[in-house]
Amino acid sequence: MSAEILDDLMARGLVQDSTDQDALRSRLEEGPITVYCGFDPTADSLHIGHLVPLLLLRRFQDAGHRAVALAGGATGMVGDPSGRSDERNLLDGSTLTLNVDAVAAQLRAFLRFDGGLRPGDEQAVLVDNREWTEGVEVLDFLRDVGKHVTVGTMLGKESIRSRLAGDQGISFTEFSYMLLQANDFFELHARLGCEMQVGGSDQWGNITAGIDLIRRRSAATAHGLTVPLVTRADGAKFGKTTDGAVWLDARRTLPYELHQYFLNVDDRDVERFLLQLTLVPVEEVAEVMADHIVAPERRIAQQRLADEVCSLVHGDEATQRARLAASGLFGDEIPTAEVLEALRGVVPETIVSIVDVSGVESLIDVLVLSELCSSRGDARRTVASGGVRVNGVRVGENVTALPDDSVVADRFVLLQKGKRSRHLLVFG
Repeated sequence: MSAEILDDLMARGLVQDSTDQDALRSRLEEGPITVYCGFDPTADSLHIGHLVPLLLLRRFQDAGHRAVALAGGATGMVGDPSGRSDERNLLDGSTLTLNVDAVAAQLRAFLRFDGGLRPGDEQAVLVDNREWTEGVEVLDFLRDVGKHVTVGTMLGKESIRSRLAGDQGISFTEFSYMLLQANDFFELHARLGCEMQVGGSDQWGNITAGIDLIRRRSAATAHGLTVPLVTRADGAKFGKTTDGAVWLDARRTLPYELHQYFLNVDDRDVERFLLQLTLVPVEEVAEVMADHIVAPERRIAQQRLADEVCSLVHGDEATQRARLAASGLFGDEIPTAEVLEALRGVVPETIVSIVDVSGVESLIDVLVLSELCSSRGDARRTVASGGVRVNGVRVGENVTALPDDSVVADRFVLLQKGKRSRHLLVFG
């Protein structure tokens, strides 16, 4: 049973590199294994690029293994050179602590710790590598760790070679990162019996360094596995938009925005994303894609993908609000109070009173108040050209007052200028 996870990972295209798979399968068949993945707190939130390794830990826990999530308070002070062409900015202690706390909270949301355990679950463990790194003397570290890793081995790692070949080079600080991560694996092996490290494919060099350190210092066998880095078929960087990265923190990226990002993925990507970024069973993904192919314009697969990812990150309620908000922005029906409530935070809003929407030119007034129009003259011209909608309904060219029934549930009015500019009036 425990080894079935390896078959599932293979079916999902989630194995990039691994140590001897036959040996790994034999170990998994013996019973639960302790597996860890590290996340450096370079920001106060993880982003959707972290979803694959996050869910990899979740998959192992769901399969009955013990998952260890590491928030890298120590390694975050140094910066991982993997996948980068330049040096990271070093974080001060207070910023790093805030980031560790924020990342730890997100890790707790994906794994089951002391609460919500299911029958057969192994309780997940959350650690910070500052626990065994802070206070270690540099000479002790060089003797206990550096002694077992040759410079030639380090220079042979792709993350180091690529930086040395670039214009920026690599500092000794980032060069030493591999030793710190190798020591993390060693410490987790000694403290928790951790036998396996997983991560993105850019971590393979660091993972094998840890495996070698465990073998040299403890004469024990350890395993490693990496997942491919997520890419997009159109060549754009996964997890990036015109406004920047897509974050897991709802304050940085709204659940609506996260939902929309996945709702708009390319048809060429959607099956792979369903397999790698959700917990939907492989057989069910095949059924979704069969329905999708019949009528791709309905975007059945994208809808399922967006719902699944949003629910994993923010919960079912946030997903429902995201769907309601989308119906208010893009639907053909007059929005309900529930829909307009879901738009709060998605579109700009202004708190108004009944006085603000009274009078023969109340529509002109609120178009200026909301800053959808720059002046009363601009507002009149926009209305006259048919460019204004109230609650999704286009107003006549000679209308200057808000329609009598425009206030939904005595609370909201949704204004729209042109195709994209929207503003919510909220009665305070």
